[in-house]
Amino acid sequence: MIAFDKVSFSYGTVQVLREISFSIKSDERVAILGGSGEGKTTLLKLILGLLRPDSGKILVDGEDITNKTEDELRDVRMKFSIVFQEGALFDSLNVKENVAFCLREYTRLSEEEIDRKVRELLRRMGLEEAVELMPEELSGGMHRRVAIARSLAAFEPRMFLYDEPTSGLDPVNADVICKLILDLAKNGKGLIIVTHKVLDATKVARRFLFLKNGVAIFDGTKEQLMHTPIPEIQTFLSELRPSHLL
Repeated sequence: MIAFDKVSFSYGTVQVLREISFSIKSDERVAILGGSGEGKTTLLKLILGLLRPDSGKILVDGEDITNKTEDELRDVRMKFSIVFQEGALFDSLNVKENVAFCLREYTRLSEEEIDRKVRELLRRMGLEEAVELMPEELSGGMHRRVAIARSLAAFEPRMFLYDEPTSGLDPVNADVICKLILDLAKNGKGLIIVTHKVLDATKVARRFLFLKNGVAIFDGTKEQLMHTPIPEIQTFLSELRPSHLL
């Protein structure tokens, strides 16, 4: 579904990705790991056409999206559900109105249909009792689940993209989010999760990419990841995971 062909990208004079190439099928569950500033979130933005590469090609379903216009990218973006780490809710809207926003923006549903759809999504997230709450009244885990519900509201995606979905959450709430991510990926739908939390990544992903200096220095299974001799990855794992899991 997604293919990067020698893609390079820079922020000003800082090169983040260097001729990186990989492909991901629509039913794969992939975790993108690496330290801060290694281009993990940048990859997600490139997939959606929110950023354009300096060189190389990005294909979605075999179609080169590199030079598409904003109007042309709309159909591409509707294939994905994206939850960015910084994707804050609208502070002035309650939970119901936050989720309903995309339905009003992108569909022609009646208010009655929107209300039914919103309540169905919140029930799916385990948030039916939070429908009238304001964002400041939500816990971190609830806030993240509302953001996921909002990303699902207007259409049914083929693949889910998550940017640090468990960042800043306690272990209990992080586990709830991981279970929700797995539940949404049923029926052959794939996901890409960007995270620095290796334990959470192993709960939801089957394939792991590790970025370092703008390239993927590892691409393999959990078993291969845990036993790779690559020093940078072993250091990363030892810092972020309990020793008994290594």
